[in-house]
Amino acid sequence: MTPSKSQHRTARRRRIRSKVQGTAARPRLSVYRSLKAMTAQLIDDAEGKTLVYATTLELKAGLTKEGAKKLGEAVAKKAQEKKISSVVFDRGGYKYHGRVKELADAARAGGLQF
Repeated sequence: MTPSKSQHRTARRRRIRSKVQGTAARPRLSVYRSLKAMTAQLIDDAEGKTLVYATTLELKAGLTKEGAKKLGEAVAKKAQEKKISSVVFDRGGYKYHGRVKELADAARAGGLQF
């Protein structure tokens, strides 16, 4: 039986997570896309805590590139408030394309370095 699209994504996600770790000084910017919303969070893996969280639902943004751009700006703004300037990007097994790329570019424009 051939693996499904979600199984391929899960395998990619595991490979990425084996190499990418977030710390208090440089948390992990994790991206998740669902059919209803897109979320981004900054995670300190050493403590196992989420430092910053944002979703397109709370921003009243759609599931478009514009919505992803708003989400990236919101995450960068919340991170700046918590004095976080450097992060490690975790694309969650998704291609670095479309909404994921827009989110990353907007976060960079908002002042995050990765």
